[in-house]
Amino acid sequence: MKAKAFDTKVFKRIMVYTKPYKWRFNGVIIWAISLSIFAALRPYLLKQTVDGYIQTEDQQGLLYYIILMGVVLLLEVISQFYFVYWANWLGQDIVRDIRTKLFKHMLSFRMKYFDNAPVGQLVTRSVSDIEAIARIFSQGLFMIISDLMKMVAVLVFMFYMNWTLTWIVIVAMPILVIATRVFQKKMQVAFEEVRTQISNLNTFVQERVTGMKIVQLFNREEIEAQKFSEINAKHNKAWIKTVWYNSIFFPIADIISSLTLAMVVWYGGSQILGGNTNTTFGDLFSYTMFIGMLFNPLRQIADKFNEMQMGMIAANRVFDILDTQDQIQDKGNLIAPNFKGEIEFKDVHFGYIENEEVIKGINLKVKESETIAIVGATGAGKSTIINLLNRFYEINSGVICIDGENINSYTLESLREQIAVVLQDVFLFADTIYNNITLNNPNITREHVITASKKIGVHNFIMSLPNGYDYNVKERGVMLSSGQRQLIAFLRAYVSNPSILILDEATSSIDTYSEELIQRATETITKGRTSIVIAHRLATIVNADKIIVMDKGLIVEQGSHFELLRNENGFYKRLYDSQFAVEKAE
Repeated sequence: MKAKAFDTKVFKRIMVYTKPYKWRFNGVIIWAISLSIFAALRPYLLKQTVDGYIQTEDQQGLLYYIILMGVVLLLEVISQFYFVYWANWLGQDIVRDIRTKLFKHMLSFRMKYFDNAPVGQLVTRSVSDIEAIARIFSQGLFMIISDLMKMVAVLVFMFYMNWTLTWIVIVAMPILVIATRVFQKKMQVAFEEVRTQISNLNTFVQERVTGMKIVQLFNREEIEAQKFSEINAKHNKAWIKTVWYNSIFFPIADIISSLTLAMVVWYGGSQILGGNTNTTFGDLFSYTMFIGMLFNPLRQIADKFNEMQMGMIAANRVFDILDTQDQIQDKGNLIAPNFKGEIEFKDVHFGYIENEEVIKGINLKVKESETIAIVGATGAGKSTIINLLNRFYEINSGVICIDGENINSYTLESLREQIAVVLQDVFLFADTIYNNITLNNPNITREHVITASKKIGVHNFIMSLPNGYDYNVKERGVMLSSGQRQLIAFLRAYVSNPSILILDEATSSIDTYSEELIQRATETITKGRTSIVIAHRLATIVNADKIIVMDKGLIVEQGSHFELLRNENGFYKRLYDSQFAVEKAE
C-alpha cells in the first residue's frame, strides 16, 4: 500500500507516545523559540553595528555591540545544544517504549503468525524501522518547527528593517516552495522503496546466515551470491534514486538563493547610490545573513520532511504489526494446578491451512502417570498433537481436556507452566548453560539445578566443560554436540517440575554415549508423571505403556508394543519391520 505524503492518523498515533514526556516535549518547543529569536537577532545587531558605530567610527559603541553580539551568540549556542539534546533524548525514549511494546506484542502471537512472517522482516521492524521513528523527533518534527519559527522571526525583523528589500525576497520564495514540494513528493516515493528493499535485504541475509550449513553442503555459494547481488542491486538502485533527486534539488535551491541575494544587493546598492536613506549599508550586510537564514531552512525543510516521512513509513509498518490481532485467545480464568495428568482429545479437527486438515477427528485418552508413544510416518500429525496440547495453535473443532477440564478454561501461562517439552531440534540461547536451563527463572536456584542434574546423570558432563554451569554455549548452542544439547534440554524440562512431559523425537540423531545418558534421564523425568513420547528409538517404544499409531491425521492403531506386533497385517508391524527392525539389528 502506497504511503500518504503525510499520514495524519499515523502522526497522531505517534504523538500519543509523547504524553509521558509532556514536560520534555514542551521544553523542546521553548528551546526552539529561544533559538529562533537569538538566531534572528544577530543580523539585526549587525545592522545596528554597521550603521550606528562603524560608519560613525564610534569605537566604544562598537565594542559594546560586539560584546552584545557575543552574548547573543552564546545564548543561541546554549539554546541549540538543549534543543538538539532534548529532541534526541525524547525520540530515543519514545522508540524505547514502542520497541518494548512491539516485542511484547510479538511474544503473544500464535505460532501460525511466525510460520508466515519472515524473520528478517520482523527484525527490520523491531530495529531499523523503529530507529527511523526516532528521527521523526530528532531530525524531523522539531527541526521543522524550529526552522519555521526561525523563518517567522527572520521575516519579522526583515519587514521591520526594510520592507522594500523584504518583498524582493518574498517574491522569490514561492519558486523555492514549489521546487521543495515537488522534491518532497519524489523523495517520499523513493524512501518507501528504500524501506522495502532494506526489509528484503535483511530477510535474505538472515535466512542465508541461519542456513549457511545447507548453502555450503549443497554448493549453493555462487547461486546465493548471485541472488544477493540482485537484491543488493535493487537496494542500491532505490538509494541512487534518492541521491539523484538530492543532486537536482539542492543546486536549484542554491541558484534561487544566490539570484535572490544578487537582486537584493543590486536593488539595495542602487538605492544607496541614489541617495535613498531608507536603505543602508547595514541593511545589505544583515540581508546577506537573513537570506541564508530564510532560504536554507526552507531548502532543508524538504530534507527534514523526508526524514519525518521515512519515520512515518516505518511507523506505519510497525503499527501494522501492533494492530495484528493474532494472539492465542487467553480467556481462561482457572489457574492450572499440579495436574494429575489425565489427557483426553475428543473429536479434534485441525489444519494449519484452511480446508487442509492435518488432524481429522481424533479421539485419545491418556491416563494419569501413563507413558504413551506416538508413532507414524512423516506428516502423520504426531508433532501437531503436541502443538495443540500446548495451545500453540487453536483447534478447528472438538475439545482437548486435562483432568476433565477444557484446556481453554485454564490461563495460558499456568497451562504451559505444567507442561514441559523436549524437542528434537533443541534451541539454546547465546548464554551460559545455567541460564539456558533456568531460562532466568528466579524461582529455580543453582542448588536445585545441580541436584537435578545429578539425578538424571548429566552433572559430570556439565562440570567437564570450561566454567561448568557458567559455560557460554554461544548462538544456538553451537559449542555443544546435538546429544549434549539434548541433555541440557532434558535438564531444563526436569527443573521446571512439570505435571506433563512431552518428548518430541528427543532421542534422534545422537551418539551412543549421549543416548545412554538420555535413556537414564528419560526414566528419571518420566517417573510419576504423564508423558507423551513422539517415538523414534526402539527402546522408548518398548517401554511405553501404550503406543498410538497415526497415519494421515488419524489414529489407526493403539496398544502395547507386543500387542501391536501380534497383528501381522497391522500398520505398526509394517512400520516396525521397515524402520525399527534395522535399528534392533544394529
